[in-house]
Amino acid sequence: MDGEIVAAAQEERFSRRKNDAGFPAHAIAYCLDEAGIHPDQLDHVGFYEKPLLKFDRLLETHLAFAPGGYRSFVMAMPVWLKQKLRLPRELRRGLPGFRKRFVFATHHESHAASAFFPSPFEEAAILTSDGVGEWATATIGAGHGNRIRMLRELRFPHSLGLLYSAFTYFCGFRVNSGEHKLMGLAPYGTPEYVDLIYRHLIDLKQDGSFRLDMSYFNYCAGLTMTSRRFERLFGGPPRRPEAPISGREMNLAASIQQVTEEVMLRMARHAHEVTGSPRLCLAGGVALNCVANRRILRDGPFEELWIQPASGDAGGALGAALFVWHQLLGRARVPAPGDSQRGSLLGPAFSDEEIRRFLEQTGARFRLIDDESALVAHVVDQIVDGMVVGWFQGRMEYGPRALGCRSILGDPRDPKMQQRMNDKIKFRESFRPFAPSVLEEHAREWFDVDSAPRPYMLLVADLLPSQRVEVSEDQRGLVGLDMLGVVRSRLPATTHVDHTARLQTVDAGRHGRYARLLGAFSERTGCPVLINTSFNVRGEPIVRTPEDAFRCFITTGIDVLVLERFVLHKQQQDLSPEQLARWHWCVELD
Repeated sequence: MDGEIVAAAQEERFSRRKNDAGFPAHAIAYCLDEAGIHPDQLDHVGFYEKPLLKFDRLLETHLAFAPGGYRSFVMAMPVWLKQKLRLPRELRRGLPGFRKRFVFATHHESHAASAFFPSPFEEAAILTSDGVGEWATATIGAGHGNRIRMLRELRFPHSLGLLYSAFTYFCGFRVNSGEHKLMGLAPYGTPEYVDLIYRHLIDLKQDGSFRLDMSYFNYCAGLTMTSRRFERLFGGPPRRPEAPISGREMNLAASIQQVTEEVMLRMARHAHEVTGSPRLCLAGGVALNCVANRRILRDGPFEELWIQPASGDAGGALGAALFVWHQLLGRARVPAPGDSQRGSLLGPAFSDEEIRRFLEQTGARFRLIDDESALVAHVVDQIVDGMVVGWFQGRMEYGPRALGCRSILGDPRDPKMQQRMNDKIKFRESFRPFAPSVLEEHAREWFDVDSAPRPYMLLVADLLPSQRVEVSEDQRGLVGLDMLGVVRSRLPATTHVDHTARLQTVDAGRHGRYARLLGAFSERTGCPVLINTSFNVRGEPIVRTPEDAFRCFITTGIDVLVLERFVLHKQQQDLSPEQLARWHWCVELD
């Protein structure tokens, strides 16, 4: 609204369908309500890509690979012919009363706008990389004041995002949601396939551009990501989902992660050569690879780095809106200290009255703690006693990371906490690491970082040697998933096997009560760090409402639920079998 970011949210949080690609009716309604306006008061509506260009790519790709890919083409056509090619009509149906102009930015223009315009920089280089937009799969741009310029692009089918997704698929994880699992698996393996990847799959140039040998891939014409030739190269068919993870998958993960880091680093260096800027902004799905981001910051030529917290396609909506405001309308932009994204806390919040009404209707047993100091002290007591806490405060996060408002919290000093939270609460793979939140003023006492804040959990950092624990000779010889459970530091629940952690720094200005909770935990224990993982279970979006949070609480191993100032203990709940069945039925339905 008038250049200020007022609200942003993903439709999946409302529909409860992860990565929901449907029309975002609920998210639109929320944003309008938060701004206090109706559709007829909007001046422009931006969309984050150009459907006709995307359809052009679909047709050209089909013709290039015909008759292969006929099945996938036929499956895609009904949605395009009925809906996507008639997007203005669909948008008007969803915005009754809106009679003004729609603006369609290109996919990577939207990513670039989302990266630069909210950043704290007056000028910067911009690097975007993902699977594919219309035709572009990666771009280099430059931002200055209220303008961005697109300078270079890499085109489909040569895509770093799709290359990484191909390995995600081959290792048995779901494309477009399992890439972070591959990144988490990588430190358990050795990069023994790197030379094979460079020799057969990717011809990488010094400037970061590359070409893929498409005979190893099937994403242009088929319903799978990789071809039989890919399978022969890497010793057999893809891992079946839920099958045991073998050394092959770990080594493949380590190898493609190393290649991805090298590609991103070369792209970043070329962006510096092209723009001459000491600052870089990142967006696009590949920018969620926090290990590659650290490599750019550590080994690249840039002095400062800012990454869009909603770097995936969800952030394109924000970029499109900012593109209209600054680029098309020419409105002034004054970079805000830190950034202008409000900690990415842009989603719905719920009042005490709304929460109390829900809890009373549910029949839950709860305690209201009015005094904030008493509330924080009580929660600290629970965490110190080994309890896992569902923490629901303030506005919901925009983007894939929980940042202290829709989080599950635990004691990082507990060596059994990682396995417990993975097995009994998140219901996910045991190798998945948990992220630490650390008070910003204490971050350098624990992690090898500079003084710049890292509020968005988009960079990994090494744990300082002084915080590590010497492992035994026998433990040093462990490989693969046998390394799980080895205590390597004073923060065993948040230290990955390579002594890294996906770090979030917390400050009172952005995070309010969450910062005060961390401060109280630090005073009590001498440790200014908490486990912070997203408030959801595997396969579900992050919780949005008190009802979503209660359902997750009652059907998992979470011990304590904090809904603003209301505290619920699992052992005190006395729901009837019928009530419990209702909540479990909801989980099975999802």
